Amino acid sequence: MNRQEIDALVKKMNVDTATSPVDERVQQIVVRLLGDLFHAIEELDIQPSEVWKGIEYFTDAGKANELGLLAAGLGLEHYLDLRSDEADAKAGIKGGTPRTIEGPLYVAGAPESVGFARMDDGSESDKIDTLIIEGTVTDSEGNILPNAKVEIWHANGLGNYSFFDKTQSDFNLRRTIFTDTDGKYVALTTMPVGYGCPPEGTTQFLLNKLGRHGNRPSHVHYFISAPNYRKLTTQFNIEGDKYLWDDFAFATRDGLVATAVDVTDAAEIERQGLNKPFKHITFNAALVHEKANATSSEVDRRRASA
Repeated sequence: MNRQEIDALVKKMNVDTATSPVDERVQQIVVRLLGDLFHAIEELDIQPSEVWKGIEYFTDAGKANELGLLAAGLGLEHYLDLRSDEADAKAGIKGGTPRTIEGPLYVAGAPESVGFARMDDGSESDKIDTLIIEGTVTDSEGNILPNAKVEIWHANGLGNYSFFDKTQSDFNLRRTIFTDTDGKYVALTTMPVGYGCPPEGTTQFLLNKLGRHGNRPSHVHYFISAPNYRKLTTQFNIEGDKYLWDDFAFATRDGLVATAVDVTDAAEIERQGLNKPFKHITFNAALVHEKANATSSEVDRRRASA
């Protein structure tokens, strides 16, 4: 079939057959995607067994709860960020900290505090480096934003995330910190380690077919929000990691690379209330004002909640 015949067939099956009220947006999307899929089947001569193997793959990926990971690994989530950047530019929104992917591992309901939080539960404190992250939240003109909501989450020393890794305590390495009167936040935590996709999982299975690895560099995730400002979804990747610019999820972006500085000065160690050298990262964030003509900065998606 040519494209015109395919479009006519899809319309006959999924538009002309409607006998009850229609969600026109859903219908529009389904008709377009089916037309594109049918055209790809024709053009690539995809065989029935290949179609059904594809359906089986998505069934297995759904059962394994890996579709969010797959969306990151195939670049879909990064592509959505690029589209959002372009939409912001068209709406006259500029400046601020760059966005990047959320990933599939956020959990709502982390403990809240003002100004400071210890994120780790102490279970790895004698095994990996202590890390202090601090920064200031401002608007794009540099005005400080007190009481901005800074949600932070990252992996442990094995590259695993609490809630999904049942060996960790509840909300380990997950906190919500509201900035203090100076717009500052401080997180006392441990150095995160990058992770790889589950080696026997569905995402790595497909990446293997594509000749690709499934590794991420060491990184820390953020949601940052404040009234009348656009919500920022971002993360920093840590300089020196071998996968810094080879992130399978395409999340590393200019302006989002952080340097972990070794702090060995005894006076500074004592000032921080620690008993050993630590690493320090400064990550400041700038939010942009909300605009009436802009698309929403909130993404409606299913997320875990503890």
